[in-house]
Amino acid sequence: MSRSQLTILTNICLIEDLENQRVVMQYRSPETNRWSGYAFPGGHVENGEAFAESVIREIYEETGLTIQNPQLVGIKNWPLDTGGRYIVICYKATEFSGPLRSSDEGEVSWVQKDQIPNLDLAYDMLSLMEMMEAPDKSEFFYPRRTEDDWEKKIL
Repeated sequence: MSRSQLTILTNICLIEDLENQRVVMQYRSPETNRWSGYAFPGGHVENGEAFAESVIREIYEETGLTIQNPQLVGIKNWPLDTGGRYIVICYKATEFSGPLRSSDEGEVSWVQKDQIPNLDLAYDMLSLMEMMEAPDKSEFFYPRRTEDDWEKKIL
């Protein structure tokens, strides 16, 4: 059995304005995204790029915000049908500057944290957010696809 596998590396960031109890949410259209609906912004890690640097870059590109001191809060991952693995490195940032602006990746807006469950969320977004905020959890894993969904583990 080979110990190497094709891996797609991405990131996502929960940007929280603690004073106003709001977070940045990005709407991804179903016409252009498989993972559509409201989610935290993020993107792909480029070859040779540090993970923390990638999330700082992606957040700036997609939201106009410059985040400082992003905190690693977990990993989401699942096997690909091709035999590889998709990994999402999850961060949280409470220090940021700049004006919020949308990009080609989707519309971004500040949303009151208690209103998140009322949004048209991307698949498993609430469960992912719970993992990202739980001090005793660090991994959201889909071990296998079932007939109509994914088996889920939060570890």
